[in-house]
This record gives sequence, structure tokens and C-alpha cells, in this order.
Amino acid sequence: MAELLKIEHITKKFGNLVANEDVSFSVGENEIVSLIGPNGAGKTTLFNSIAGYYPPTEGKVYFQGQDITGKPAYDICKMGITRTFQVVKTLKEMTVEENVMTGAFLHTGSRRQAKKDAEGILEMTGLLDKRNVKGGSLTIIDKKRVEIARAMATRPKLLMLDECMAGLNQTEIKDVMNLCVKLKEEGLSLLIVEHIMEAIMPISDRIVVLNAGKKIAEGLPEEIVNNEEVIRAYLGDRYNAESKKS
Repeated sequence: MAELLKIEHITKKFGNLVANEDVSFSVGENEIVSLIGPNGAGKTTLFNSIAGYYPPTEGKVYFQGQDITGKPAYDICKMGITRTFQVVKTLKEMTVEENVMTGAFLHTGSRRQAKKDAEGILEMTGLLDKRNVKGGSLTIIDKKRVEIARAMATRPKLLMLDECMAGLNQTEIKDVMNLCVKLKEEGLSLLIVEHIMEAIMPISDRIVVLNAGKKIAEGLPEEIVNNEEVIRAYLGDRYNAESKKS
């Protein structure tokens, strides 16, 4: 599997606070890698360093073999890395279609082309019948779909999803799981931050675990659920026992 994203020894400090310390891992082409860990582990900080929201204090980020460390977010997005946010940022007064078109304008100045690009993505994400609904009128699951669809409109090679299943019911979570698998089948790579282990374990090719800013484990899902350090730091004995039953 060809390597798409590689981060090497990333450290991010805010004054005396060390949010990430010496974190390294990679994401291959057409792979789903999930980043898990307790609250405050540094997952979103790492996302921000990768996506260009602020530069790491130390370390390097490589994308398709190119050093992108410290590049601004808009340049990184144009190169093919797009992220979503924990708190959905739907444009309330714009329709679903217009929300998605804003992503498409990254690569085209043509409204007609942006509309065409958006239509295909709306169909893929199950939003085509709501294309004329304003963003502020949507349910939480549809707002999350719009967030993913708008990110997809930027034509990413790597899609980074930050807690895209939070606040959803079991049926909605299953819908998002299926969408993630569908995107992978379309040739996309995904890096996902998520707390809902029952959802993330079945769809992930590999899991990376952070705790207190440091990487404490990396491996296949079945390896992670049996890792004693991960169980102590995050999963807990209850999840371990339930996963063995299933």
C-alpha cells in the first residue's frame, strides 16, 4: 500500500503545555485510520497541525512525499487534505446545495461546474432530495452529512473527520459508518477521530491511540482492543469483555 500521509515526531506546545509529543504514524492510499484516546489526549490538536491550522513546534508532515509542514490550511486543502470539525459549521442561510458548492469553488470559478460537482456529491451522501433546504433547518445528522459533502466537494485525497458520529442515534451512526466505507470504496483515504468504539472498530484498517499527547499504541483493531495499556488508558475492561463476546 502506497503511503499518502506521513507524520514524523510531531510535537505541539502551547507555552508550557505539551499537547502532542513525538507522535509518528502514516495513512496509506485507500485506507481508513482512526485516531482514538480520552478527552484531552491531543487528537484535535494533531488534526490542526496536519491540516495547517497552526504549525507543529517540532516534527514534519509529509503528503504524497512532499513536506507540507507549516503550510497554510488553504494550500494544504488545495493539495488534497480536507477536514471537518467537531462542531458542525453549516452555513445556515444557504441551501444544502449552496453549502456544498462552496467547497467546489476551491477548484473552479464556474457556478455551473460547482453546481454539477455538488449534485454528484449530494447523491452520494444521501442529500439530493434536500438540496433546496436551508442549512439552518437541518437535523444534526443532515448537518453532519452536509459537512462531509462540502469537504468532499474540495476533491480531497485524504478526508479527516473529527467526531462525525457524536450526538447521533444508533441508526444515524450506522448511516455514517456506511458512508465512510462507501468513500473508501470510491478510492478515498480517511483519518477519523472518534469516541464511539463500536462504530469505529469495524470500519478501520488501523487504529492509532493517543494518551496525554503521546502515541501509546498502533495496530489492527483486534490488536488494539486487547492491548492492556489501551484498556487501562481508554477502553476499559467492560469494552474489552464485550468485544470478546461479539
